[in-house]
Amino acid sequence: MSSDATVTEAQILDALRAVQDPDLNKDIVSLGFIKDLRVCAGSIAFSIELTTPACPVKDLMKSQAETAVKAVPGVHEVAIEMTAQVTASRPVLGDKGMIPGVKNVIAVSSGKGGVGKSTVAVNLACALANTGAKVGILDADVYGPNVPLMLGVKGEPTVIEKRIVPFEAHGLQIISMGLLVAEDQAVIWRGPMLHSAIRQFLFEVAWDNLDYLVVDLPPGTGDAQLSLSQSAHLMGAVIVTTPQDVSVLDVKKAIRMFQTVNVPILGVIENMSWFSPPGSDERHYLFGEGGGKIIEEQFGVPLLGQIPLEVKVREGGDGGQPVVMAAPETESAKAITDLAGRLAQRVSVLNAE
Repeated sequence: MSSDATVTEAQILDALRAVQDPDLNKDIVSLGFIKDLRVCAGSIAFSIELTTPACPVKDLMKSQAETAVKAVPGVHEVAIEMTAQVTASRPVLGDKGMIPGVKNVIAVSSGKGGVGKSTVAVNLACALANTGAKVGILDADVYGPNVPLMLGVKGEPTVIEKRIVPFEAHGLQIISMGLLVAEDQAVIWRGPMLHSAIRQFLFEVAWDNLDYLVVDLPPGTGDAQLSLSQSAHLMGAVIVTTPQDVSVLDVKKAIRMFQTVNVPILGVIENMSWFSPPGSDERHYLFGEGGGKIIEEQFGVPLLGQIPLEVKVREGGDGGQPVVMAAPETESAKAITDLAGRLAQRVSVLNAE
């Protein structure tokens, strides 16, 4: 009898315990990542199901798993499929505030206007969708809804069985006040009307099995932020800033606000960090330097990434083609893609905890 016949599932699982998830600090067998294990003599096949398709170390984990299994005596062939099932954030007390069809709600906020928050939110959503995740974006900036322009979406949404059907573009499900009013019509609402609109966008939209719903909030710490945190269970918030001191001061206020309403801060994104002239690697720090790092050190929240200032980011926003989709080779698109992976890691870790 060939030695191949002696290979067992128990041997394979024991070998795979050597592979650790670096974020969850447990082996992939204990975490339940190994699926559909098949042992046919010396031919081994299985899937590794991660907690996000955006995992930046998935190739490393696959390589480590293959090496570990091939070291088992009698194994001569290993086939591994990498899959993902995004974990859902759950409130401590029951399902209060859970949105039908949505696993994780991520708020994107800023302490002040002019930092590129909507641009970051749109590109972040696209970067997550590019990994294979199902992503939606809710434009909660009722008074200045820019998301439809940035995604090239026009028209009026349809309603089926009393639920608004979101638009779809660039792999995203999209809803915005900008799709419900004329482009030149001002929205003049007091707090209760704003609260009602946000609740409608959260609970009366037919969100279809989203892994992540990115919510683009208006700048500051006003009614929209409070309405969102009171209405829905937020997985966490991302704060967008620029390097200068005045932006850092406003970020501190935004962080305090979310901490007051018990919303975890997933991280800070520093936008417009530097400018490099075409054809040059020289960096010019037009708005100062180190603002995001200061926030990380003072508040203990991670700096998810820095995004350089590039013309293609502005062109993409104006033309309805986000830079991560239209120009993925640019430094800004690469930076956004990397920080999207780090954000997905944070979500997985916090959900596991």
